[in-house]
Amino acid sequence: MNIVIAGGTGFVGQHLTEHFTSKGDHVSILTRHPENHEDGENVRYVGWLKEEYAPENQLQNVDAIINLAGASLAGGRWTPERKQLIRQSRIDATNGVLSLIENLDKTPDVLVNGSAVGFYGTSVYKSFTENTEEPGNGFLASVTKDWEATASQAKLKGVRTVYARFGLILGTEGVLPLMKLPYKYFVGGRLGNGEQWMSWVHIDDVVGAIDEAVHNSSIENALNVTAPTPKRNEDFLRTLGEVLERPHWCHVPAVVISKTLGEMSTLVLNGQAVYPQKLKSHDYQFHYSDVHGALHSILKK
Repeated sequence: MNIVIAGGTGFVGQHLTEHFTSKGDHVSILTRHPENHEDGENVRYVGWLKEEYAPENQLQNVDAIINLAGASLAGGRWTPERKQLIRQSRIDATNGVLSLIENLDKTPDVLVNGSAVGFYGTSVYKSFTENTEEPGNGFLASVTKDWEATASQAKLKGVRTVYARFGLILGTEGVLPLMKLPYKYFVGGRLGNGEQWMSWVHIDDVVGAIDEAVHNSSIENALNVTAPTPKRNEDFLRTLGEVLERPHWCHVPAVVISKTLGEMSTLVLNGQAVYPQKLKSHDYQFHYSDVHGALHSILKK
């Protein structure tokens, strides 16, 4: 297959590139700075989102596009300027993908567009599946709603479209290294009251779910990319301490986190219990459905 990845130089994109190229697929990574990268076996870097670039001229017979591009949610305090960047970077990149689809000589079969479980808003007592159609409240729900609405325009071009709603992705990069840091110094423990849900997923299952979305023509619209066993913050972090063989005893009050992070504190103080109903209905076999096994596979290599 010929697969195009926007945001392919990031954490998830790198794992996807390795996965697809190991199967003999050809991957083209869209980037604003192709000059900073060297092409490899079955991998090449294609410039886009600048006037001087016309990526459609370098891409032929594209089968699938995976769009992961967007500014990091954890890249700094959510000032009005940062929030605008988070939103606009996702909309601009998705519009760039739509423009690319319009100009390709062959319409791709599928667009897998990034999204997040933040679509559902936050709740301590509710659970969510893809059958939950209405977005929740708050900044993240608003961003993901607009992101998915923009991507949905690909359907008008005859492209099967999937919104990959990612949970908390566990791997050697991303948020896990930050989460384990307090345990390194023997001050690990729950955040806030510890009741908030953490809908986690191992990076191997992120790759597996996207691969399933690319190849399974019956999958479209929302797709929850989460493990089937969300955990409350207290339980998740206690398990992290067990795997690291460090005590789990310290409590960081919510007020301290809120004052330190501002509105961005919602990423750690609030959550949602999200279940991958669609993946399970398609008999997807999870590599890691148990959080202890998932953390052990990453931290004990």
